[in-house]
Amino acid sequence: MSQTVRGMISRRKGAPVEVADIVVPDPGPGEVVVKILACGVCHTDLTYREGGINDNYPFLLGHEASGTVEAIGDGVVNVEPGDFVVLNWRAVCGQCRACKRGRPHLCFDTFNATQKMTLTDGTQLSPALGIGAFVEKTLVHEGQCTKVDPSVDPAVAGLLGCGLMAGIGAAINTGAVGRDDSVAVIGCGGVGDAVIAGAALVGAKTIIAVDLDARKLEMAREFGATHTVNAAELDAVTAIQDLTGGFGADVVIDAVGRPTTWKQAFYARDLAGTVLLVGVPTPAMQVEMPLVDFFSYGGSLKSSWYGDCLPERDFPTLIDLHLQGRLPLDKFVSERIGLEDVEQAFQKMHAGNVLRSVVML
Repeated sequence: MSQTVRGMISRRKGAPVEVADIVVPDPGPGEVVVKILACGVCHTDLTYREGGINDNYPFLLGHEASGTVEAIGDGVVNVEPGDFVVLNWRAVCGQCRACKRGRPHLCFDTFNATQKMTLTDGTQLSPALGIGAFVEKTLVHEGQCTKVDPSVDPAVAGLLGCGLMAGIGAAINTGAVGRDDSVAVIGCGGVGDAVIAGAALVGAKTIIAVDLDARKLEMAREFGATHTVNAAELDAVTAIQDLTGGFGADVVIDAVGRPTTWKQAFYARDLAGTVLLVGVPTPAMQVEMPLVDFFSYGGSLKSSWYGDCLPERDFPTLIDLHLQGRLPLDKFVSERIGLEDVEQAFQKMHAGNVLRSVVML
């Protein structure tokens, strides 16, 4: 039997989101119904609302979520009813060319639920990142459920489902930041601060936070930044070089994703250093630079997608580190809100007034 629950949808491009009745079918083979406890408001949800992903409206928004498994379909073996899980949008297939080469963190064919959730009139919904978690209950593939320690705050745990994992993973997995490295992070929103927290966790010696907003720079210090640069007052490249003996940082991470910030990251690194793009650019953005500079600087130019994570490996470990007091994930929760407050949360996020608003269901 299907069930009807409340959820937040986006009906058309640019229109305010709205609460609607959502029909959730019973789980089929390989599927799981999860009772959502908390879901973060991520910039990607706003991008969906604005038509920046695709135009498959209406969208069921939300994807940074934690909850409890309520029901499972045939063949499900990884979870059972009652398990506390964090949802993820990389349910690795095990069969694509990346998986077969031992690189499942690059899986090119991740799983989603087969059945569709709908409005009460039968209109099919497109779940954000294959999850759709601004809803009391959601339907996902079993591989999208990662069991973690149930003693953790659900509002904290859910944020690992996207933004925090993207930042922490960028530092640890993609950037391979290590002890005594120097790191610069351009853009100190939620993802940028997660990069800083990840770099601090693995013992980076120098962690430089760069932003235009003094409030964000102050917050970055709470996550482990050893130095801050206000790019509204100083040249970011020169300042980073000055803080690293005139050489530049070993790893520079662009958490903004704009041509200007990427070029800053490129020129602010040491010779043979790493430039890492985490912020998501728009399709129209272009970078024009002398080709000889790419040759002369050497090193690595990388992008990080979901922090190159494996949810079943990384989520439980990061939760355990948080519970041990070694990773301050709770500091990312700026406020706890209701489902009807999502539109206002988008406005706060756009204005830079919050790291994460978390919907409690």
